[in-house]
Amino acid sequence: MTDLIVVAAVLAAVAVLLLPAVRRSTLWRATVTPLASIIGSGFLVLGPILTTEYGGYAPMVMALLCLAAYGFGAAVRANIAAIEAAGDRSRAERWLEDAASWALAFAYVVSVAYYLNLFGAFALHLTPFDTPFEARLLTSAMLILILLVGWGWGFKALERMETVSVSLKLAIIAGLLVGLGLFFFGLWRGGALYDNPEPTSAWRSITLAFGLIVTVQGFETSRYLGRSYDARTRIASMRLAQWISAAIYLVYILFLTMSFPASETHLSETAIIDMMGVVAPILPAMLVLAALAAQFSAAIADTGGAGGLTVELTGGRLSQRQAYAVLCSLGLAITWTSGVFEIIAYASRAFALYYGLQSALAAVAAHRAGRNIRAALFLLMACLGVAIVLFGVPAE
Repeated sequence: MTDLIVVAAVLAAVAVLLLPAVRRSTLWRATVTPLASIIGSGFLVLGPILTTEYGGYAPMVMALLCLAAYGFGAAVRANIAAIEAAGDRSRAERWLEDAASWALAFAYVVSVAYYLNLFGAFALHLTPFDTPFEARLLTSAMLILILLVGWGWGFKALERMETVSVSLKLAIIAGLLVGLGLFFFGLWRGGALYDNPEPTSAWRSITLAFGLIVTVQGFETSRYLGRSYDARTRIASMRLAQWISAAIYLVYILFLTMSFPASETHLSETAIIDMMGVVAPILPAMLVLAALAAQFSAAIADTGGAGGLTVELTGGRLSQRQAYAVLCSLGLAITWTSGVFEIIAYASRAFALYYGLQSALAAVAAHRAGRNIRAALFLLMACLGVAIVLFGVPAE
């Protein structure tokens, strides 16, 4: 019965997302890109990490992660508005803009390794080849495939390799939440919900949360949709994407952390598959499908973003093909020298550097406009970005 309800929820979500009124909505089309980036691979690894590491405090930590992301998003939105105003920018602003672009290009390199390592882990989890070595081999093969296709036929060919739509991924997540909700309320009615203990080390908890910021990352993509949408639409779509994703994350973490004992949760990058097998037998296969679509499409998008940014930042001295080669070489090095949770922490630090620079840029612009309270808040966000870069640690 739970399987039938989950499938019905997925089909209902697909039907809603494919409604002509939804598909024709300019705001929704602009929202889908950042929303799909935020609720991507991080959604699948975050639940087991928070359950294991934070116990009953997991929903509060999730709320703080969403709040931090919203603060960084506010800085990016302020910069979108500042660019739209088209006023002369100071030397400091131009320097911060260039530095942020370089930081984002590097963050894309790490995130491609992050996405494809999760791809390797999820793809092999339900097979006899579920070992770290085989997962790294598959990740390496996917990196080389992306390089060969991008080198030989360009990025348009890479884009055509995306075969699963964002709507399908979001619909599967809707099915997961429905199934998990039914499981949660069944335990609640039987008085069997878990009261997981609090974490033992406050400093460890803080630094681990710093290392998880990448799991709520993705909203910044709205800034780079200027060819398709005006500034007002991009600002509104980013805000809406963050509201929707925060609501989904908070419900998901609340249900998960009260439905499973932290002491019996095995921490691994694919732990969510085994946990959801208890909720509904159909969910593991559906989650693997969603994970593979999310990881591969996100890796392609970030490969293109890194290539384009590198060409722009080097003034054409490095071609897009050469940028792909550098990206894939670094991705292979990261894959064979780091575990998935280490890569998550690296990606968090890389994006935190970008967000910190964006916040500093917003602070300078606000100060120039005489909005000193706003400038001080953005400066605090910049300091938070620096703290994440310095102190973020991986889950173990």
